[in-house]
Amino acid sequence: MRVVIAEDLFLLRDGLTRMLQAHGLEIAAAVDNGADLLAAVARDQPDVAIVDVRLPPTFTDEGIRAALAARKQTPNLPVLVLSQYVEQLYARELLASGSGGIGYLLKDRVFDSAQFVDAVRRVAAGGTAMDPEVIARLLARNTGNASIGALSPREREVVALMAEGRSNAAIAQRLVVTERAIAKHTAAIFTKLDLQPSEDDNRRVLAVLAYLGEQ
Repeated sequence: MRVVIAEDLFLLRDGLTRMLQAHGLEIAAAVDNGADLLAAVARDQPDVAIVDVRLPPTFTDEGIRAALAARKQTPNLPVLVLSQYVEQLYARELLASGSGGIGYLLKDRVFDSAQFVDAVRRVAAGGTAMDPEVIARLLARNTGNASIGALSPREREVVALMAEGRSNAAIAQRLVVTERAIAKHTAAIFTKLDLQPSEDDNRRVLAVLAYLGEQ
């Protein structure tokens, strides 16, 4: 798996590089600004890009803007965004930017190497890896979607855990129910959100996007 990293802090960029290499991932490029990110994506065609929201020169939104531009340049490019804080506007823009794996993690998650590498792999495979705090902030804004309103409280719990990238087995364990029960809930979610039959992973991503109010 080839990875491009865009992070302006040298120590964090170097730490991410070493961590991912230790888990068998190839670092195609590690850059510190948006322009170099775009160039690296075009040149190296990575399997996933890991991008800090705030990059030089203003350290406001250069990273997310570069990530969005990279997804236009390379459709369906999996992108995992890192941020110090929950930036609701930027998270919504990323989620609305098209298909392909998406992730938004707070930087303190990076310090759990197994959890972080698992998130990178999930996003690269086309799945989602959303920080629970990010989900909570986004869901607080999503109150007017009629389809979402049709979901039961339990179905909302299930799709919120989907957004974290959890499998049916992991969701079942978290909610202390059987995996069969979760399968029934996911089937009901797909029906209520009018998601037509397709590869299950794709429908899970679409369900997450719908639940976050971005479809």
